[in-house]
Amino acid sequence: MKSYLEALANGENLGVSEMSEAAGLLFEDSVSDSEIAALLMGLKMKGETSEEIAGFVEALRRHALTFSKTYPGIIDNCGTGGDGSHSFNISTTSAFVLAGAGLKVAKHGNRSVSSKTGSADVLDALGVALDFTVEEVDELLEDNGISFLFAPHVHPKIKRIMKVRKDLKVPTVFNLLGPLINPVELDTQLLGIYQREGLEMMAQALHHLGRKRAVVLNGAGYMDEASLAGENHAILLADGKLERFTFHPEELGLNTYPLEAIKGGNAHDNAEILLRVLKGEKGAPYQTVLLNSSLALLAHGTAADLKEGIALAEESIQSGAALSKLNYLIEFSQKRKKGVKEA
Repeated sequence: MKSYLEALANGENLGVSEMSEAAGLLFEDSVSDSEIAALLMGLKMKGETSEEIAGFVEALRRHALTFSKTYPGIIDNCGTGGDGSHSFNISTTSAFVLAGAGLKVAKHGNRSVSSKTGSADVLDALGVALDFTVEEVDELLEDNGISFLFAPHVHPKIKRIMKVRKDLKVPTVFNLLGPLINPVELDTQLLGIYQREGLEMMAQALHHLGRKRAVVLNGAGYMDEASLAGENHAILLADGKLERFTFHPEELGLNTYPLEAIKGGNAHDNAEILLRVLKGEKGAPYQTVLLNSSLALLAHGTAADLKEGIALAEESIQSGAALSKLNYLIEFSQKRKKGVKEA
């Protein structure tokens, strides 16, 4: 560890394999809390690179639960958080729209960190279990096309590192890692970040991590989701190449709304908004979900452009397919709780 800390202190960048080894040492009992803090702060002070982010992710995934099954084209859609918008759970709602459109979705998430309500909070309020086993996740992905992976459950060895992170009380590389450490081997991803200047770095990190296709976006108002409030900025990763693009909701046949129109509340408030959207209630939350779902469909390659993605997303909702994916997950969780499962 000493050599890596010295390198960071000297302003040197670590390669993917070096960072992976250094981050792997954080799980060793011989490494102190002070050394964990030093590594996190060394990266922060120097400034993280895409290679360092990818290497850190590799180390965290090595110590997560192991998912051996592979699903061609499997996707996750998530933002880093930290945008201060207090929006409802846009990515979580969109995940069911994607599943309803026929995609395999491994939705990885956590309880609230920087917002009022995290994905785990809203799903818990809806009755979805947070501790699916590896076998149950595989079963849900196979039969339902979507499952939820609760970060603390699938990363059981990370507790001490997270305590140090919390004690530091300043943003660290972990503020970027959350959406990247899904233990399921992803082919594609929609990743939202609140720092527009970090778009290319995060897109390069996804490339290092082997994503075949991805979209990294920063929304109007510097949201970590696509926003109806104005111009959005994004990068498409496809065939190893990065393509920058911008889009405005009005260009896509959507309305503009201020950020206040998509504010959420506590877990039960956001669960109600999620259900209203999946039941087809029109308005700012509905159109926001259409826009974000369309970006994920573009990232996946199912939609050739955002207009086609919006049409596919709307069909998923209006047909009832998206809501049925949520209902399946809730019913599975309830039967599991009672110790009863369908044969």
